[in-house]
Amino acid sequence: MSKLLETVDSRTNLVGENRLELLMFRLTGQQVFAINVFKIQEVVQVPPLTLIPHSHPAICGIAHLRNRAVPVIDLSAAIGRKPLNQDDRRNLIVTEYNRSIQGFLVGPVDRIINLNWELILPPPKASGRQHFLTAITRVNEAIVEILDVERVLADIIPYTTTISEETIDKGLKELTGGRPIQMLSIDDSQTARRQIKETVQNLDLNIEVITANDGLKGLQLLQKWASEGENVPEKLLMVITDAEMPEMDGYRLTYEVRKDERLKDLHIIMHTSLSGSFNEAMVEKVGCDGFLSKFQPDHLAELVQGRIRAVYDNKDNNE
Repeated sequence: MSKLLETVDSRTNLVGENRLELLMFRLTGQQVFAINVFKIQEVVQVPPLTLIPHSHPAICGIAHLRNRAVPVIDLSAAIGRKPLNQDDRRNLIVTEYNRSIQGFLVGPVDRIINLNWELILPPPKASGRQHFLTAITRVNEAIVEILDVERVLADIIPYTTTISEETIDKGLKELTGGRPIQMLSIDDSQTARRQIKETVQNLDLNIEVITANDGLKGLQLLQKWASEGENVPEKLLMVITDAEMPEMDGYRLTYEVRKDERLKDLHIIMHTSLSGSFNEAMVEKVGCDGFLSKFQPDHLAELVQGRIRAVYDNKDNNE
């Protein structure tokens, strides 16, 4: 099964072209699910697992792979479905999210498909707020549900938005004088948007985090403000955008912003669970001002505070 992913590195040119590749699989039943190939390290048959006493019900053990211990999550149980059993054709998808390695226990693995992000749509509003989907698409007339893995992991391993005391720049409150500051967060994961909002609120500054849940909506909002005569680069402290989103990815969003004379000076940070030198290269290629791997409250706080200080120092110098 690992041969299925041997060509992943040769496909990185898809990113930035508003394209992605999805690995499709089943859990229990016939519904097809998917996650992005770029977050997958390998797919293997399920090795023997070491049980962990008193662990989360969705964690079914530890797998020892390539001299490292990898926690294994029953993905079906994690999203509220019936757990997979020994009789199911089980596979292990080994992934990297937010600088950590984990394995997801799944059923039969189907294939990799190559799609344009424009074909990836947000979940229907009627889905409610408690689902585990980040998007849906259609393949051969069948609905494919793309899972919000960040939400899955946040339910199992609670995240923190606490900022360490030594990270907080205590001089910013006086520097800003309590004046309102706006920033835009664009991410298809509700969990990721909430993490950003809560972390920024912990800075105890007058910051409003405006949100959009996909790249196209984010771009349309920026263009709307510009069309209404607002100086958007002055209006917003920064834009923090995810890389992978329905309808338009963060790389394409940045490319479109840089082409627009009204928006091109926006300060843009790429915020993504994809990590490594590939992301850094893509960030530089499309013209982002920085890269932030999910989820690091202190690093996010440093970027926001550094940007505030740079903006206000520049204002003082121009007055």
